[in-house]
This record gives sequence, C-alpha cells and structure tokens, in this order.
Amino acid sequence: MTHNHISSSFDDELSRLRSKIVKMGSFVEEQYKQASIAMKTNDEELADQVRRQDALVDQMDVEIEKMAIELVALRSPVADDLRDIVSTIKISAGLERIGDYAKNLAKRVHAINHNKTISVSSSLIDQMVKHIRSMISDVLDAYINRDVELAIDVWRRDQEVDNLYNSLFREMLTYMMENPRYITQATHLLFIAKNTERAGDHATNIAELVYYINEGELLDAKRPKDDSSNYLEIDIDNK
Repeated sequence: MTHNHISSSFDDELSRLRSKIVKMGSFVEEQYKQASIAMKTNDEELADQVRRQDALVDQMDVEIEKMAIELVALRSPVADDLRDIVSTIKISAGLERIGDYAKNLAKRVHAINHNKTISVSSSLIDQMVKHIRSMISDVLDAYINRDVELAIDVWRRDQEVDNLYNSLFREMLTYMMENPRYITQATHLLFIAKNTERAGDHATNIAELVYYINEGELLDAKRPKDDSSNYLEIDIDNK
C-alpha cells in the first residue's frame, strides 16, 4: 500500500524510516547467523563480537524511534500514515528484542564449550535458528513490499519453531534425568532454545504489525502457538 503525498519530502522521510527498519532487521538476522556459527564452531571470539555489536542494534532502535516521533510531531500524520509510523516503532522494538536473544545465545558459547556436549540438541537448535532467520528475512520483505500474504505465512510458521523447541525440551529433560553429568550443558541449551523460540514470537508479532499497517485491522485469527513447556519457570529474558 503506497500513498503519494503533496509534500514529496514527507514521502522521502517515510522511505528513509522504512529503510532504517530493513537495515536493522538485516543486521539482526546476521547477528543470529554469526551467533549460531560461533556455537557450532566453538568460536568464542566470534561470540564476543556478536555480544559487542548488540549495542549497535540498540542504537538503531533509538534512532528509529526518534525519527518516527519527529515525523509525528512535524508532519501531524493521520489515518494510514500515522498507523504506519507508530507500527514502525513497535517493529523496531521487536527487532531489538530479537537482537537481545542473539546476544544471549552468544553469551552461552563459552559455557557450552567447557561442558559435556549433546550433539542432537545442537542440530535442533541449528534448525530453529534457520527458521528464525528465514522468518526475519521474509517478514522484512513483507514489510517493505506491503505483502500481506507473506506476512500471514510468516505468522503461521511460528508453530514450526515451537514444535522444534518442544522436541528439544523433551530431549533435554531425558538427558538430565538419565545422565546427571549433562545437567549443566542441558540447562544452557534450554536457555538458548527458549530464547530462540521467543525470537520467533517477536517475528510473528512483526508479521501481525505488517498486516495491521496494510489492512487497518488486527489479524483476526487464532495465533499459531504450540509451546507446551510453559511449566518450566526460568528467566530467559536476561540481557
């Protein structure tokens, strides 16, 4: 959905705001990729780099919010434009949280490297990360191209991430019950998996916002959610 305004400078400002979102999203996707590589290759230096670069994601979020607020203050947008700008602030916040989860994955690389390894779980986490990266990439395409159908497709794919998390959760419980020496390692992997599952939730939230921007109404359907591990009470939102 594209609108041409009387002021071409307003169109340019909106375009710059959207470009900042795409740049931020692409950076966050790359952070998840690098964090996953660091975990698979035991590369603690790369993990530290991912952690340090989280500050750049935070700065992008601040800049996008500031630009959006200035647009509201100076242009007094209404209707579709106001909905677009306000939703963009929320999208930026969602991407910032996904970046935090990538950082948290990187933070646990050192601990994983110095404990017993559980190979099957690493494969499941790798699949989860691939799904997350695909969801981020596609929801950005949906945002920039105003593609409602693609946004709905991303929204539905969150259940695939949940299914992988549930499989890993059951596997880790089995390891911990049968092999106490794996408790520390399994706990770190559960933190990583839960953070990644939460990243999928935020990508789904962004898909809902893309739908809202274009349709002017909330996505009126039952949200796909199949995380059956909610009884595990752990603090996974640590920064």
